[in-house]
Amino acid sequence: MSELAPDSAREPERLPARGMARGSARGLAHDGLLPPTPGQTVGPFFGYALPYARGSELVEAGTPGAVRLHGTVYDGAGEPVPDALIEIWQADPAGAVVGRSGSLLRDGTFTGWGRAETDREGGYWFRTLTPGATEPGRAPFFAVTVFARGLQDRLHTRAYVPDAVGLPDAVGLPDGAGPPDGAGLDGAGPDRVGLPDGASGPDAVAGGDAAAGAVVVGAEPLLASLEPARRATLVTSREPDGSLRFDIRLQPGPNGEEETVFLTYDFLTYDTAPRAGAGGTGA
Repeated sequence: MSELAPDSAREPERLPARGMARGSARGLAHDGLLPPTPGQTVGPFFGYALPYARGSELVEAGTPGAVRLHGTVYDGAGEPVPDALIEIWQADPAGAVVGRSGSLLRDGTFTGWGRAETDREGGYWFRTLTPGATEPGRAPFFAVTVFARGLQDRLHTRAYVPDAVGLPDAVGLPDGAGPPDGAGLDGAGPDRVGLPDGASGPDAVAGGDAAAGAVVVGAEPLLASLEPARRATLVTSREPDGSLRFDIRLQPGPNGEEETVFLTYDFLTYDTAPRAGAGGTGA
């Protein structure tokens, strides 16, 4: 996509997940000086101007090829975040990035941009089209931005289409594991999501090879720079009804759940090569 590419995965500055910034501006300190003003965060939001009617509906109901992208936003305690805002920006199914003004309009023209607020259970959803790859051999994805309480800046991440980077059920499985009896497998290729580096063929996936048409992970620098478990946080999963699920974890979960990888951008050099942080660790 014609977006600034992530310079690295990063650790965003955070305030306590369920509280205000430490410190208080009430009164004078004992030395007679005013204490520092608490840091400002990007939330919570009060429902004025930011959420707008049909913001999550990039296409009309019944549009051919329409898909539901949905998920839940979790904080570090594993609790849903009920007042976050999620934005997406994407290419159309042909891989073209729409350069049209008026993204807030819902007049039947696909602009590739949407905004949704989370509900009381931390859930969000978009009705959109599955993006296409913007370059040959690359994996299509949704660019995702997160605004939420306790964050001193917005967070950027990506939600890759699962069919394009390997079988959805193979993501996050132990190295060498695949679907039972090789279900749905009919092609070969190394370094796919959920497989050990360099593995391919029957020895890599039980009963078959990797998904036909899937992009080799090495062709996606951002994905290739991450460990399999971290990589899996950037890939959506295909639900039985055909929808795409993408949960967002602002911090590691209480039961060992991986934190979503968040990205930084080099606004000085406008470097377009996606890179992850040292050791492939993310936010």
